[in-house]
Amino acid sequence: MSKQDEVIVVGKFGASYGIRGWLKVVSFTDQPESIFDYKPWLIQVKGEWVEFSVESWKRHKGLVCKLKGLDVREEAQTYTNLEIAVKADVLPELSEDEFYWRELFGMEVVTTKGYALGVVDDIFETGSNDVLVVKANLKDAFGKKERLIPFIDEQVIKLIDREAQRIEVDWDPGF
Repeated sequence: MSKQDEVIVVGKFGASYGIRGWLKVVSFTDQPESIFDYKPWLIQVKGEWVEFSVESWKRHKGLVCKLKGLDVREEAQTYTNLEIAVKADVLPELSEDEFYWRELFGMEVVTTKGYALGVVDDIFETGSNDVLVVKANLKDAFGKKERLIPFIDEQVIKLIDREAQRIEVDWDPGF
């Protein structure tokens, strides 16, 4: 799938808000309000991604928005828990040393000594740093099923090679 066709989930709808078709929005972006910078929104309706435009939005105990053409509470309620996505090509370009999490999923993780730890299966935030969840290889010599590796640039993460789909880490494979 090309970047032009790739769909990235950036949030989801919460409950309806008020009687005029407004919805609560749960943003997955670093700055929650920046979800409204990405246009158009794609919402999966009956298995198909459909474009929607945000008519208005505001902060109210979180974020709420009004989609164009969605004018009544009952209709808005059918959007509760639906994902909000955008095409990947509307996301800002990053510098060579910056990465979107989605780029890291599936990358092979190896130690600086060449031991294959597995592949990136998930990533989560801890407050102090992000953590890679690395699904270990089936025949891992240390009997590990997964490893949690802190994403600390230069100290733990030594190299990320987009082309080779490989992350080199300074990490004890037995840990």
